[in-house]
Amino acid sequence: MIAEIVNDVVKPIGTGFKTTLRHLFKPKHTVNYPEAKKEQFPRTRWRHVLLRYESGLERCIGCSLCAGACPVRCIFVEADDNTDQQRYSPGERYAKRYEINMLRCIFCGYCQDACPTGAIVLREDFELADYTREAFVYTKEMLLEPLPVQEEI
Repeated sequence: MIAEIVNDVVKPIGTGFKTTLRHLFKPKHTVNYPEAKKEQFPRTRWRHVLLRYESGLERCIGCSLCAGACPVRCIFVEADDNTDQQRYSPGERYAKRYEINMLRCIFCGYCQDACPTGAIVLREDFELADYTREAFVYTKEMLLEPLPVQEEI
């Protein structure tokens, strides 16, 4: 009975205290966030961005492969056909509606790997906090990178 109490209660608590004491007297490293930011790991994946071609056309062709590859089903793509009057992407189709529910996203990067045109990428921008649940549903307009600046001759 006493041996069980020692093995089940006292040893784990002692191990926890030992770990705490080992780290207690080490020097602390404080980062003055947001003025100074810690360097991210090379393979860090955070904020989603929809890329454009140099001409300004969207890379996304509305194929929904990113939505199919997503293990938590947080991506929704609604495709529509391009016309000669309104051309959004170089292909026959474009993403009329593109949404990512960031509350469900696990930042695995499968959407980036599945995209045949390289339209969706995950960048190192990790400041994703907000105050309402609705603000975490990123729409196509929020995800698209800005149009490239055209130089006038």
